[in-house]
Amino acid sequence: MAVLYPYQRRWLSDDARFKIGMFARQTGKTFSTTLEIVQDCLLADALGAPARWVILSRGERQAREAIEEGVKFHLKTLKKAFEVAAYELTGEGDLVYKALEVITPGGSRITALPANPDTARGFSANVFLDEFAFHRDSRQIWQAVFPLISKGWKLRVVSTPNGKGNKFFDLITGRTPDWSRHIVDIYQAVAEGLPRDIDALRAALGDEDAWAQEFELQFLDEASAWLPYELISSVEDEGAGNPAFYRGGPCFIGNDIARRNDLWVAWVLELVGDVLWTREIVTLKNTTFAQQDATLDQLMARYRVVRLVMDQTGMGEKPVEDAQRRYGAARVEGVVMSAPRQLDLATAAKDAFEDRRLRIPAGDVTLRADLHKLRKVTGPTGAPRLVANRDSEGHADRAWAGFMAVAAADLGYQPLEVLAGPVRDCLGAFGSVGDDVRGGFGDLNDLRGRHI
Repeated sequence: MAVLYPYQRRWLSDDARFKIGMFARQTGKTFSTTLEIVQDCLLADALGAPARWVILSRGERQAREAIEEGVKFHLKTLKKAFEVAAYELTGEGDLVYKALEVITPGGSRITALPANPDTARGFSANVFLDEFAFHRDSRQIWQAVFPLISKGWKLRVVSTPNGKGNKFFDLITGRTPDWSRHIVDIYQAVAEGLPRDIDALRAALGDEDAWAQEFELQFLDEASAWLPYELISSVEDEGAGNPAFYRGGPCFIGNDIARRNDLWVAWVLELVGDVLWTREIVTLKNTTFAQQDATLDQLMARYRVVRLVMDQTGMGEKPVEDAQRRYGAARVEGVVMSAPRQLDLATAAKDAFEDRRLRIPAGDVTLRADLHKLRKVTGPTGAPRLVANRDSEGHADRAWAGFMAVAAADLGYQPLEVLAGPVRDCLGAFGSVGDDVRGGFGDLNDLRGRHI
């Protein structure tokens, strides 16, 4: 039998009918609960009254893990025989759900399947809601499950937090006396024997929001996040962020200016069809203005840059003036980041995320955290504004550079003055300095949909 830590033993010894646990990630919550289920089934077998349990997991993979790494592991460790069955359930709209079932010699049955209001309604049994905060339609699942256990069945609910907009939050923060509540964060788990290096874990994760939620058990309100993680991940792509994939098309750069504490960031987007692909994100910290200028020169030479939007606030005045002198005033726009202007930039960028007109590098946890930092708050006058906490990775500097790059790509209609030669010849002029590119090129939005 595997070693059980004190917090796991407390959970196992609690025989309350309604029991809910909020545990830090990888502290053994599913392992402990499946052990309780196995013990309950073996006791029921010994008494000649077979038990019935249903495990509802967030997906098929998690349901399989609950059976393989939980139920079957415990039965093998206890040297108890069992049978395994697999079958399919058909739900509304002919959706098919895969179920795994373990059957003990005494007739007890443990079924694991992905959580869904359809699957939840099909059983009358003890229920284990695994990682319930992450179930889609958690409130509908709850409405379907609770009547099933009304005849005296047991209910086990465990999860890490996932914001406040789900039924798990309601249950774990409730004050009803019928529920037995267990809360174990990473610090308590380690103090009670769990072998984890907290500092190393936190550093490796590299995401303070994720650490706060999944290990410190803080409820982060995704409703206030300007860009929720789900929206950020929806535009991630393995092909984004690699300069080698540049196709020679028109590019747009957003440049957030900083000298000492925050990051200097240049975000390069290429228009391919009607999608803005991230080609490169360059960050500098505590570097000279000369080095920043040299880096920007390299980007302007490497890509066919139609427009560069720069943060002109405070110390940005001189870099913007210098860039306009080097690249042409028509290609460089300075933006004074007032609260209304920030909201305009962020709104346009959010539209690009929601419409999937943007692609960003996949799997970059630092970039994800930076984009997720921004929170919408209401100021004392009632006007909305965006705020972000400053940390070692800056002040959402990557996010603002990306927002400015999206704004740079929104050229709108420009009157046609000169159009000599094919589109490719015109694009060749983008590398030149000092010409009014917008005035001489016409409506750049006509490029959308063409392969460059």
